Amino acid sequence: MPYRSLALIAVLALAGCSGNLPFSSGALTGTTTPVPQDWSEVASADIVQLETNAEDPYSVNLWVIGFGSKLYVHAGANRATWVEHIEDNHNVRLQVQDAVFELRAIRVVDVEEFQLFSDIYETKYGNRPRNEDVAEAYLFRLEARS
Repeated sequence: MPYRSLALIAVLALAGCSGNLPFSSGALTGTTTPVPQDWSEVASADIVQLETNAEDPYSVNLWVIGFGSKLYVHAGANRATWVEHIEDNHNVRLQVQDAVFELRAIRVVDVEEFQLFSDIYETKYGNRPRNEDVAEAYLFRLEARS
């Protein structure tokens, strides 16, 4: 039994170092940066950090899809803590390297927009999102705050 626990700890430690699991943390640090007209270069990063809940900052590592003026984060059908925070307050912060963008998250409910996102997602990550039902999946378009 102790060997299983040690193996689990080792796997989690290695996964945490790779940045591929959505471990949560607090406030993002970096340089507040103007929102670009074209997100393609920023979204070339495989993983970004998204901060929600400004009163008690909560940030997670996520995959991001960006093309032209559109930028998206996706939780599938998982109503994760960060999704609940967005439902309470649409203001979020996104960090890529040292750049921090102050944004607003809008849930996508349009089938055609979700389909376009899914096509780009497949091109970037090699497979389609697990759940493409726009009524069940949590897909958010990130936009500049007004």
